[in-house]
Amino acid sequence: MDATTSGASSVQYHNIAEQTIASLVPPPVTHQRQQRHCFGNATPGEFPLSANPSIVLHFLTGCNLDPQDLAKLEATCSFFRQPAHFAPDYELSLAELAALDMCQKRAIFKPMTIEQREDLKQRCGGSWKLVLRFLLAGEACSRREKSQAIAGPGHSIAVTSKGAVYSFGSNSSGQLGHGTTDEESRPRVIRALQGIRIIHAAAGAGRTMLISDAGLVYAFGKDSFGEAEYGAQGNKLVTTPQIVESLKDIFVVQAAIGNFFTAVLSREGMIYTFSWGNESKLGHQTEPTDLEPRPLLGALENIPVIQIAAGYCYLLALACQPGGMSVYSVGCGLGGKLGHGTRTDEKQPRLIEQFRTLNLQPVVVAAGAWHAAVVGKDGRVCTWGWGRYGCLGHGNEDCESVPKVVEALSNVKAVHVATGDYTTFVVSDDGDVYSFGCGESSSLGHNTAAADEQGNRHTNVLSPELVTSLKQVNERVVQISLTNSIYWNAHTFALTDSDKLYAFGAGDKGQLGVELVANQTERANPERVDIDLS
Repeated sequence: MDATTSGASSVQYHNIAEQTIASLVPPPVTHQRQQRHCFGNATPGEFPLSANPSIVLHFLTGCNLDPQDLAKLEATCSFFRQPAHFAPDYELSLAELAALDMCQKRAIFKPMTIEQREDLKQRCGGSWKLVLRFLLAGEACSRREKSQAIAGPGHSIAVTSKGAVYSFGSNSSGQLGHGTTDEESRPRVIRALQGIRIIHAAAGAGRTMLISDAGLVYAFGKDSFGEAEYGAQGNKLVTTPQIVESLKDIFVVQAAIGNFFTAVLSREGMIYTFSWGNESKLGHQTEPTDLEPRPLLGALENIPVIQIAAGYCYLLALACQPGGMSVYSVGCGLGGKLGHGTRTDEKQPRLIEQFRTLNLQPVVVAAGAWHAAVVGKDGRVCTWGWGRYGCLGHGNEDCESVPKVVEALSNVKAVHVATGDYTTFVVSDDGDVYSFGCGESSSLGHNTAAADEQGNRHTNVLSPELVTSLKQVNERVVQISLTNSIYWNAHTFALTDSDKLYAFGAGDKGQLGVELVANQTERANPERVDIDLS
């Protein structure tokens, strides 16, 4: 097998003689009944497939078995543990070769050199199965290579599955990327990116960051990576996408914009941060206006990260270790949002131990302004941090300084979670959506025409409630995105598996991408955004 090839035909057949099926089967033994071992544990060639391991390799790769299945095959059958004697590494087992071949199909793996691939292998734990798990997990939680919708602070970004980018909403800093500072109430494609495929987007107050399939980062809007929410920084405006020169030597796959800082994640699972480094708040000492990325070292220096999430002055990292997934946090600990049982700051990444106690394997992490959430592999949801307005879903407004399972969702298998400013959304495996927390600006999707006894149409929700307005669109929701800023009214996007986009919440700047009637500033019920994301 050629290590540089990829795609469905990447597995080659080696030395398969032209012979009939009958000739492959050993003749029956009449004098003594033998026990036949599956795949020839006793004698090579005893089972037809073991005589032609390339067939098995083709089968393993073609079926796209996940890393856990490949590991089980190795654990239960010695045939899969023995050297397969195939290129590119004759010492690799069939299971390892199958994992390597599936890695070569991944977009971010293809351009890597042999040395870079080997470095990634060692960083992941010394196995191609672990590399495959790392790549697949990153694709799943970040929707890499798929359509995305980002509900930013006052403006919105939508990425099609083919990598085109639409933007709309507030544009006072040029954050829409159209070369102007004019507000846009309808989705408009960013023409300056023609010919460039974007795989990820991040939106902050007055700025946008886009990442291409070549690992390049494009930024526009305020030119600061630091105090983007307010203050004198970022006075220079960039109104069209510009490559971030300081990141050109890093193959970036994800970006997260928090308050006072920005973080990016490399293809190899390394985190780099900009700004907010005075007093070593992110493990390094820098000026607030610093435009150079600094690696986030400490506990995560040699641990690959698959997803990052930024909130108000803190960062969460979902790490992929040989023993399983884990979550690390760093930054401001107010409200207990770092998850360590205290409210103290952490200047170096620190493992959140509670998930081991809960026997929960994190697969998706979300950082709200003041609270955080995780989805486990078993579908459980955990929340922690400042519980104001019921955003933790525990039926009260109490703070939780360690992750706590949302018991009200015990009958729901979650696959996705999104957090904002005191607001949380959960998506189940069957496409249902639940929300809880602050009901301002109709961003929860529960509002009705009738007001409550106090005349309030924006009721807070303390426990998870099914968003029936999304249920009525008869579409299976796969992603929720909502505004994560304490300075902007929130709006929400729901993306379906058929690439249809629905919007609700605040729309005063055109950020919903749908038309509002006179004097209307928000939409209580989801409305289809006229944009083709397929």
